[in-house]
Amino acid sequence: MEIDEFISLLKARKSIRRFKRRKPIPAQAEQLLLEAARLAPSAGNQQTWHFFVIKDDLLKDIAVKAAYGQGFIGQASLVIVVAVDKERAFSGYGRRGLDLYCLQDTAAAIENMLLAAAALGLAACWVGAFDERELELGLDIDSRRYRPVAILPVGYADEAPAHRSRLPLDRVTTYL
Repeated sequence: MEIDEFISLLKARKSIRRFKRRKPIPAQAEQLLLEAARLAPSAGNQQTWHFFVIKDDLLKDIAVKAAYGQGFIGQASLVIVVAVDKERAFSGYGRRGLDLYCLQDTAAAIENMLLAAAALGLAACWVGAFDERELELGLDIDSRRYRPVAILPVGYADEAPAHRSRLPLDRVTTYL
């Protein structure tokens, strides 16, 4: 891939909050999304992420409820809950691994999935607003081992929102 193609992909990717219902994602595309996440960089190669893949409508409804009623999550073909494996996070770097590095790891994995989704012609949205405890209880996620960090609904877009502006580089960059 040429850099121009990559930049075009970055510009084309949008957060989608309306999905075509009942249109399943091919198993190969689903595996490619997860593989893209698995290939993300991580602190000390600890790979502190864990992915809970949801296809069942009742479980999606639990995610919607935990996400303060964000109904578009339930419209997605599949929903991926990205979590931290706290045991792996702590084993590598102690508290620093558990408090910071694992969050950076999962952020890299999520971004890889968002870009892979765009490259596959799929739509996704990074959802961070949710009640962790409610999600853990509803999905029977072992809170001693895992901490949900994001909900990623993935499917086929049923909207074409306008591109949102970005701040210019000179407002977000300082050369030292």
